[in-house]
Amino acid sequence: MREPHELIDADLALLGRPLIDVRAPIEFAAGALPGAINLPLMDDDERREVGIRYKRAGQASAVELGNDLVSGDHRESRLIAWEQAIAAAPDSVIYCFRGGMRSKISQQWLAERGYSLPRIRGGWKAMRNRLIEALEAHSQAPLLLVAGLTGCAKTALINSLDAGVDLEGHARHKGSAFGQHPMVGPSQIDFEHGLTLDLMRLPRARVVEDESQRIGRLAIPATFWQSMKAAPCIRVEMPLEWRLEQIRKDYIEDLSTIYHRDYGPHLGEVLFRKQLSGALKRLGKRLGGERLARLLAAQQHAFSASRHNNAQAHDAWLAPLLQEYYDPMYRHQLERHQLEGQSRPTLHVGDWDSCVEVARDWEREHAG
Repeated sequence: MREPHELIDADLALLGRPLIDVRAPIEFAAGALPGAINLPLMDDDERREVGIRYKRAGQASAVELGNDLVSGDHRESRLIAWEQAIAAAPDSVIYCFRGGMRSKISQQWLAERGYSLPRIRGGWKAMRNRLIEALEAHSQAPLLLVAGLTGCAKTALINSLDAGVDLEGHARHKGSAFGQHPMVGPSQIDFEHGLTLDLMRLPRARVVEDESQRIGRLAIPATFWQSMKAAPCIRVEMPLEWRLEQIRKDYIEDLSTIYHRDYGPHLGEVLFRKQLSGALKRLGKRLGGERLARLLAAQQHAFSASRHNNAQAHDAWLAPLLQEYYDPMYRHQLERHQLEGQSRPTLHVGDWDSCVEVARDWEREHAG
């Protein structure tokens, strides 16, 4: 028989069990344990009031206020939510921020209803520390970067490999000004946790895209970034027409489909156009006023043509954007790194298929 107030040590093996996070929604949104569900003991306002009372009058007074705020129907509704979660997953584990009062109170209330659930000693904080330790350790494994101009399908190459780690997928962002995903991206902490689990599944080699440290608003963790800076790379080189086809699929056809699916044909189209035009305008200072006006006009014409399923009309602004902005910027960065002695060792330069073969050979060599 399990002890009603059982404490279990923070261990990454717990990530394979159902987890109930009883912290407030605002804490959960800032970063949770992978796979956890949020069934809070207190909502954001209640947590804030208790926190103020704690600072002014101490723990005993704060606990008394918490019991007053979460009583009657409020307490019953939270117990019902926990009971439903336990019915679906009897092996659940409870945690709060440090494994203290909130998870202990939740555990006690459940024990009074006949449920015996363990809570994590040290709570979220202790598990977060275990995840950081795992990230540090797994960041030292052999690493290969996939580089290349915009539109060279680097993400598709990475996802075709057993050792591929899709950083942009974890960030839900494609890295460029046009890369924002319609779905809200993860918090920095959740991004790090997802990356850590992905690294843990690969015992040795990893292949990632040659990114800057920031992907949208998120940052690649420092230790892993240092490994990336020292890693060798392969570089994909493909002709403009091939790259335009990839970009058109990613940034026009697929993005439009997501918006239309999630928001309906009318609002979805409005939001789709707003994202693309807004991304172009954000490059305005670098493009210059005359070039920005020209590309925006071509973009608006393409939106009209898209009503007749003519996605290729977007090439009129995508092609010059590549040729006049992204390609020169990428080549300038390569030249600068070479002059500064910061260029990464390049194992291979070639077309997409040859780079896939080289990456697979590298995988096999480093898999042991």
